[in-house]
Amino acid sequence: CVPQDPRVLDSMLPYLTAYYGNPHSRTHAYGWGGGGAPGKGTRQVADLIGADSREIIFTSGATESNNMAVKGVARFYKSRKKHIITTQTEHKCVLDSCRSLETEGFQVTYLPVKKNGLIDLKELEAAFQPDTSLVSVMTVNNEIGVKQPIHDIGEICRAHKVFFHTDAAQAVGKIPMDVNDMKIDLMSISGHKIYGPKGVGAIYVRRRPRVRLEPLQSGGGQERGLRSGTVPTPLAVGLGAACEVAQQEMEYDHKRISQLAERLVTKIMSEVPDVVMNGDREHRYPGCINLSFAYVEGESLLMALKDVALSSGSACTSASLEPSYVLRAIGTDEDLAHSSIRFGIGRFTTEEEVDYTVQKCIQHVKRLREMSPLWEMVQDGIDLKSIKWTQH
Repeated sequence: CVPQDPRVLDSMLPYLTAYYGNPHSRTHAYGWGGGGAPGKGTRQVADLIGADSREIIFTSGATESNNMAVKGVARFYKSRKKHIITTQTEHKCVLDSCRSLETEGFQVTYLPVKKNGLIDLKELEAAFQPDTSLVSVMTVNNEIGVKQPIHDIGEICRAHKVFFHTDAAQAVGKIPMDVNDMKIDLMSISGHKIYGPKGVGAIYVRRRPRVRLEPLQSGGGQERGLRSGTVPTPLAVGLGAACEVAQQEMEYDHKRISQLAERLVTKIMSEVPDVVMNGDREHRYPGCINLSFAYVEGESLLMALKDVALSSGSACTSASLEPSYVLRAIGTDEDLAHSSIRFGIGRFTTEEEVDYTVQKCIQHVKRLREMSPLWEMVQDGIDLKSIKWTQH
């Protein structure tokens, strides 16, 4: 979880107290007070991704934006196009949207990823069909931090005249994103991932070439008829402010987070053997680190580190004890997938916090391994893969 930036709260406070009018009302002064605020917010979001403010629509978060993009495009073009391409490592809300479209008669290709977590562009090329309407590939993976070749994917989609959607919740405000340069047609954005408020996000929908969506939500026609409902002014203002701050701080944040990530990984790996870093080392966002500690149960390590905010797998699916489907997709062995921990480093993470986490992590991994019969067998030179386990 990412804390809110105090500068974001400052921008929101007037809209939570003094300007409480409906931003869509034009007939009374209370409405005018809040009326310009969402407009400023859309400009700030648009500036961060190189878009036009008329292409930004406020939503309740990236989950809603992903649902709108995937289902909206598919349903609008369904009379001629019934095929969608995505990847096996997308966020659950994209995969679930695709599954629900399959029950409506759409065909979905779920591209596999290579061992490093990146898709193979040749496989993407081969997946296109004459009736493909949309390709949806996330920019930065929320579990292993790998960064897909978005620029190349955009080029390929444009050449095939197929719309390209990217779930950029983990990327916007952290790495440079430009919708025109990357040929992105739809993009999902989340407020709380960029130190903004929870419960707000945005979707970018390209005007030229125009992308048409069937709205999920019907009503008064706000947000250009694509997402009816009153815009929550304080949240829209907060998201705008978070985008503006992110634009100013991006370079500094990235440099600092890279140094802290390097410190964390180097210190842990120098002290603890048999640690695997999941996902490509080069093409990644440094603030999301996923490590597997062989012969240690990830959940046990999490419990031991409960004063540090970490997770095994994604926060959205941590209620299930299944190993992460993202790790499974990159070919991680089941036992290693169960021993993986995700570390998040952000704008407000301190060097002291990193060092504390490293020290605790090393201490508990060593302790848990000493209790593990598997670790003992490995130390005795036994190859665990050669053992025939009996089923009781």
